[in-house]
Amino acid sequence: MIVKTALFEKSSTQVQQCPERQIPEYAFIGRSNVGKSSLINKVCNKNKLAKTSSTPGKTQLINHFLINDKWYLVDLPGYGFAKMPLAEKKKMELMINDYLLNRRNLTNIFVLIDSRHKPLEIDLNFIESLAENQLPFTIIFTKADKNKKRQLELNIKEYQELLLESWEELPPIIVTSSESGIGTSELLNDIEQYNKIFLEN
Repeated sequence: MIVKTALFEKSSTQVQQCPERQIPEYAFIGRSNVGKSSLINKVCNKNKLAKTSSTPGKTQLINHFLINDKWYLVDLPGYGFAKMPLAEKKKMELMINDYLLNRRNLTNIFVLIDSRHKPLEIDLNFIESLAENQLPFTIIFTKADKNKKRQLELNIKEYQELLLESWEELPPIIVTSSESGIGTSELLNDIEQYNKIFLEN
């Protein structure tokens, strides 16, 4: 798939405010400072589509981008280490959960994980919650260029081994870099296949 147009459509504070158009929708979410905005910009071939920041927790709304006038890319707030009051964190958590559980045209969730780190409990818990709610998702390892190849492979393998302790089958995994572009074509090809399935149903 080639991204020809990528346009910001709207920001929402609750799922009821999200766009009404019933086209396939793909949510991008990850721990704060995982490189989400940079990856979104790389995937869409636009440098400033999603706002990047050195301050974790910049995204605090449900942001919809219309891609090729055919599907939505949704930039969700990060979970984890954003510096904000507990009440605000709880409010954001409820907003995200409500969206993930009740957005009918949500086709797949791309869970971004920083490949530089060994498995973190916060990421594993979030993945587990998606599985418990039977929500479709793909694990996206980010910042692959920041690691030596051997360390990257070891970190990913450790995630896989931990998941296989309780799962019969691993979810899809894509390794990416917003710097080199590794994995972006694979990610877009997956979305293209999901779009076809969406239209068939």
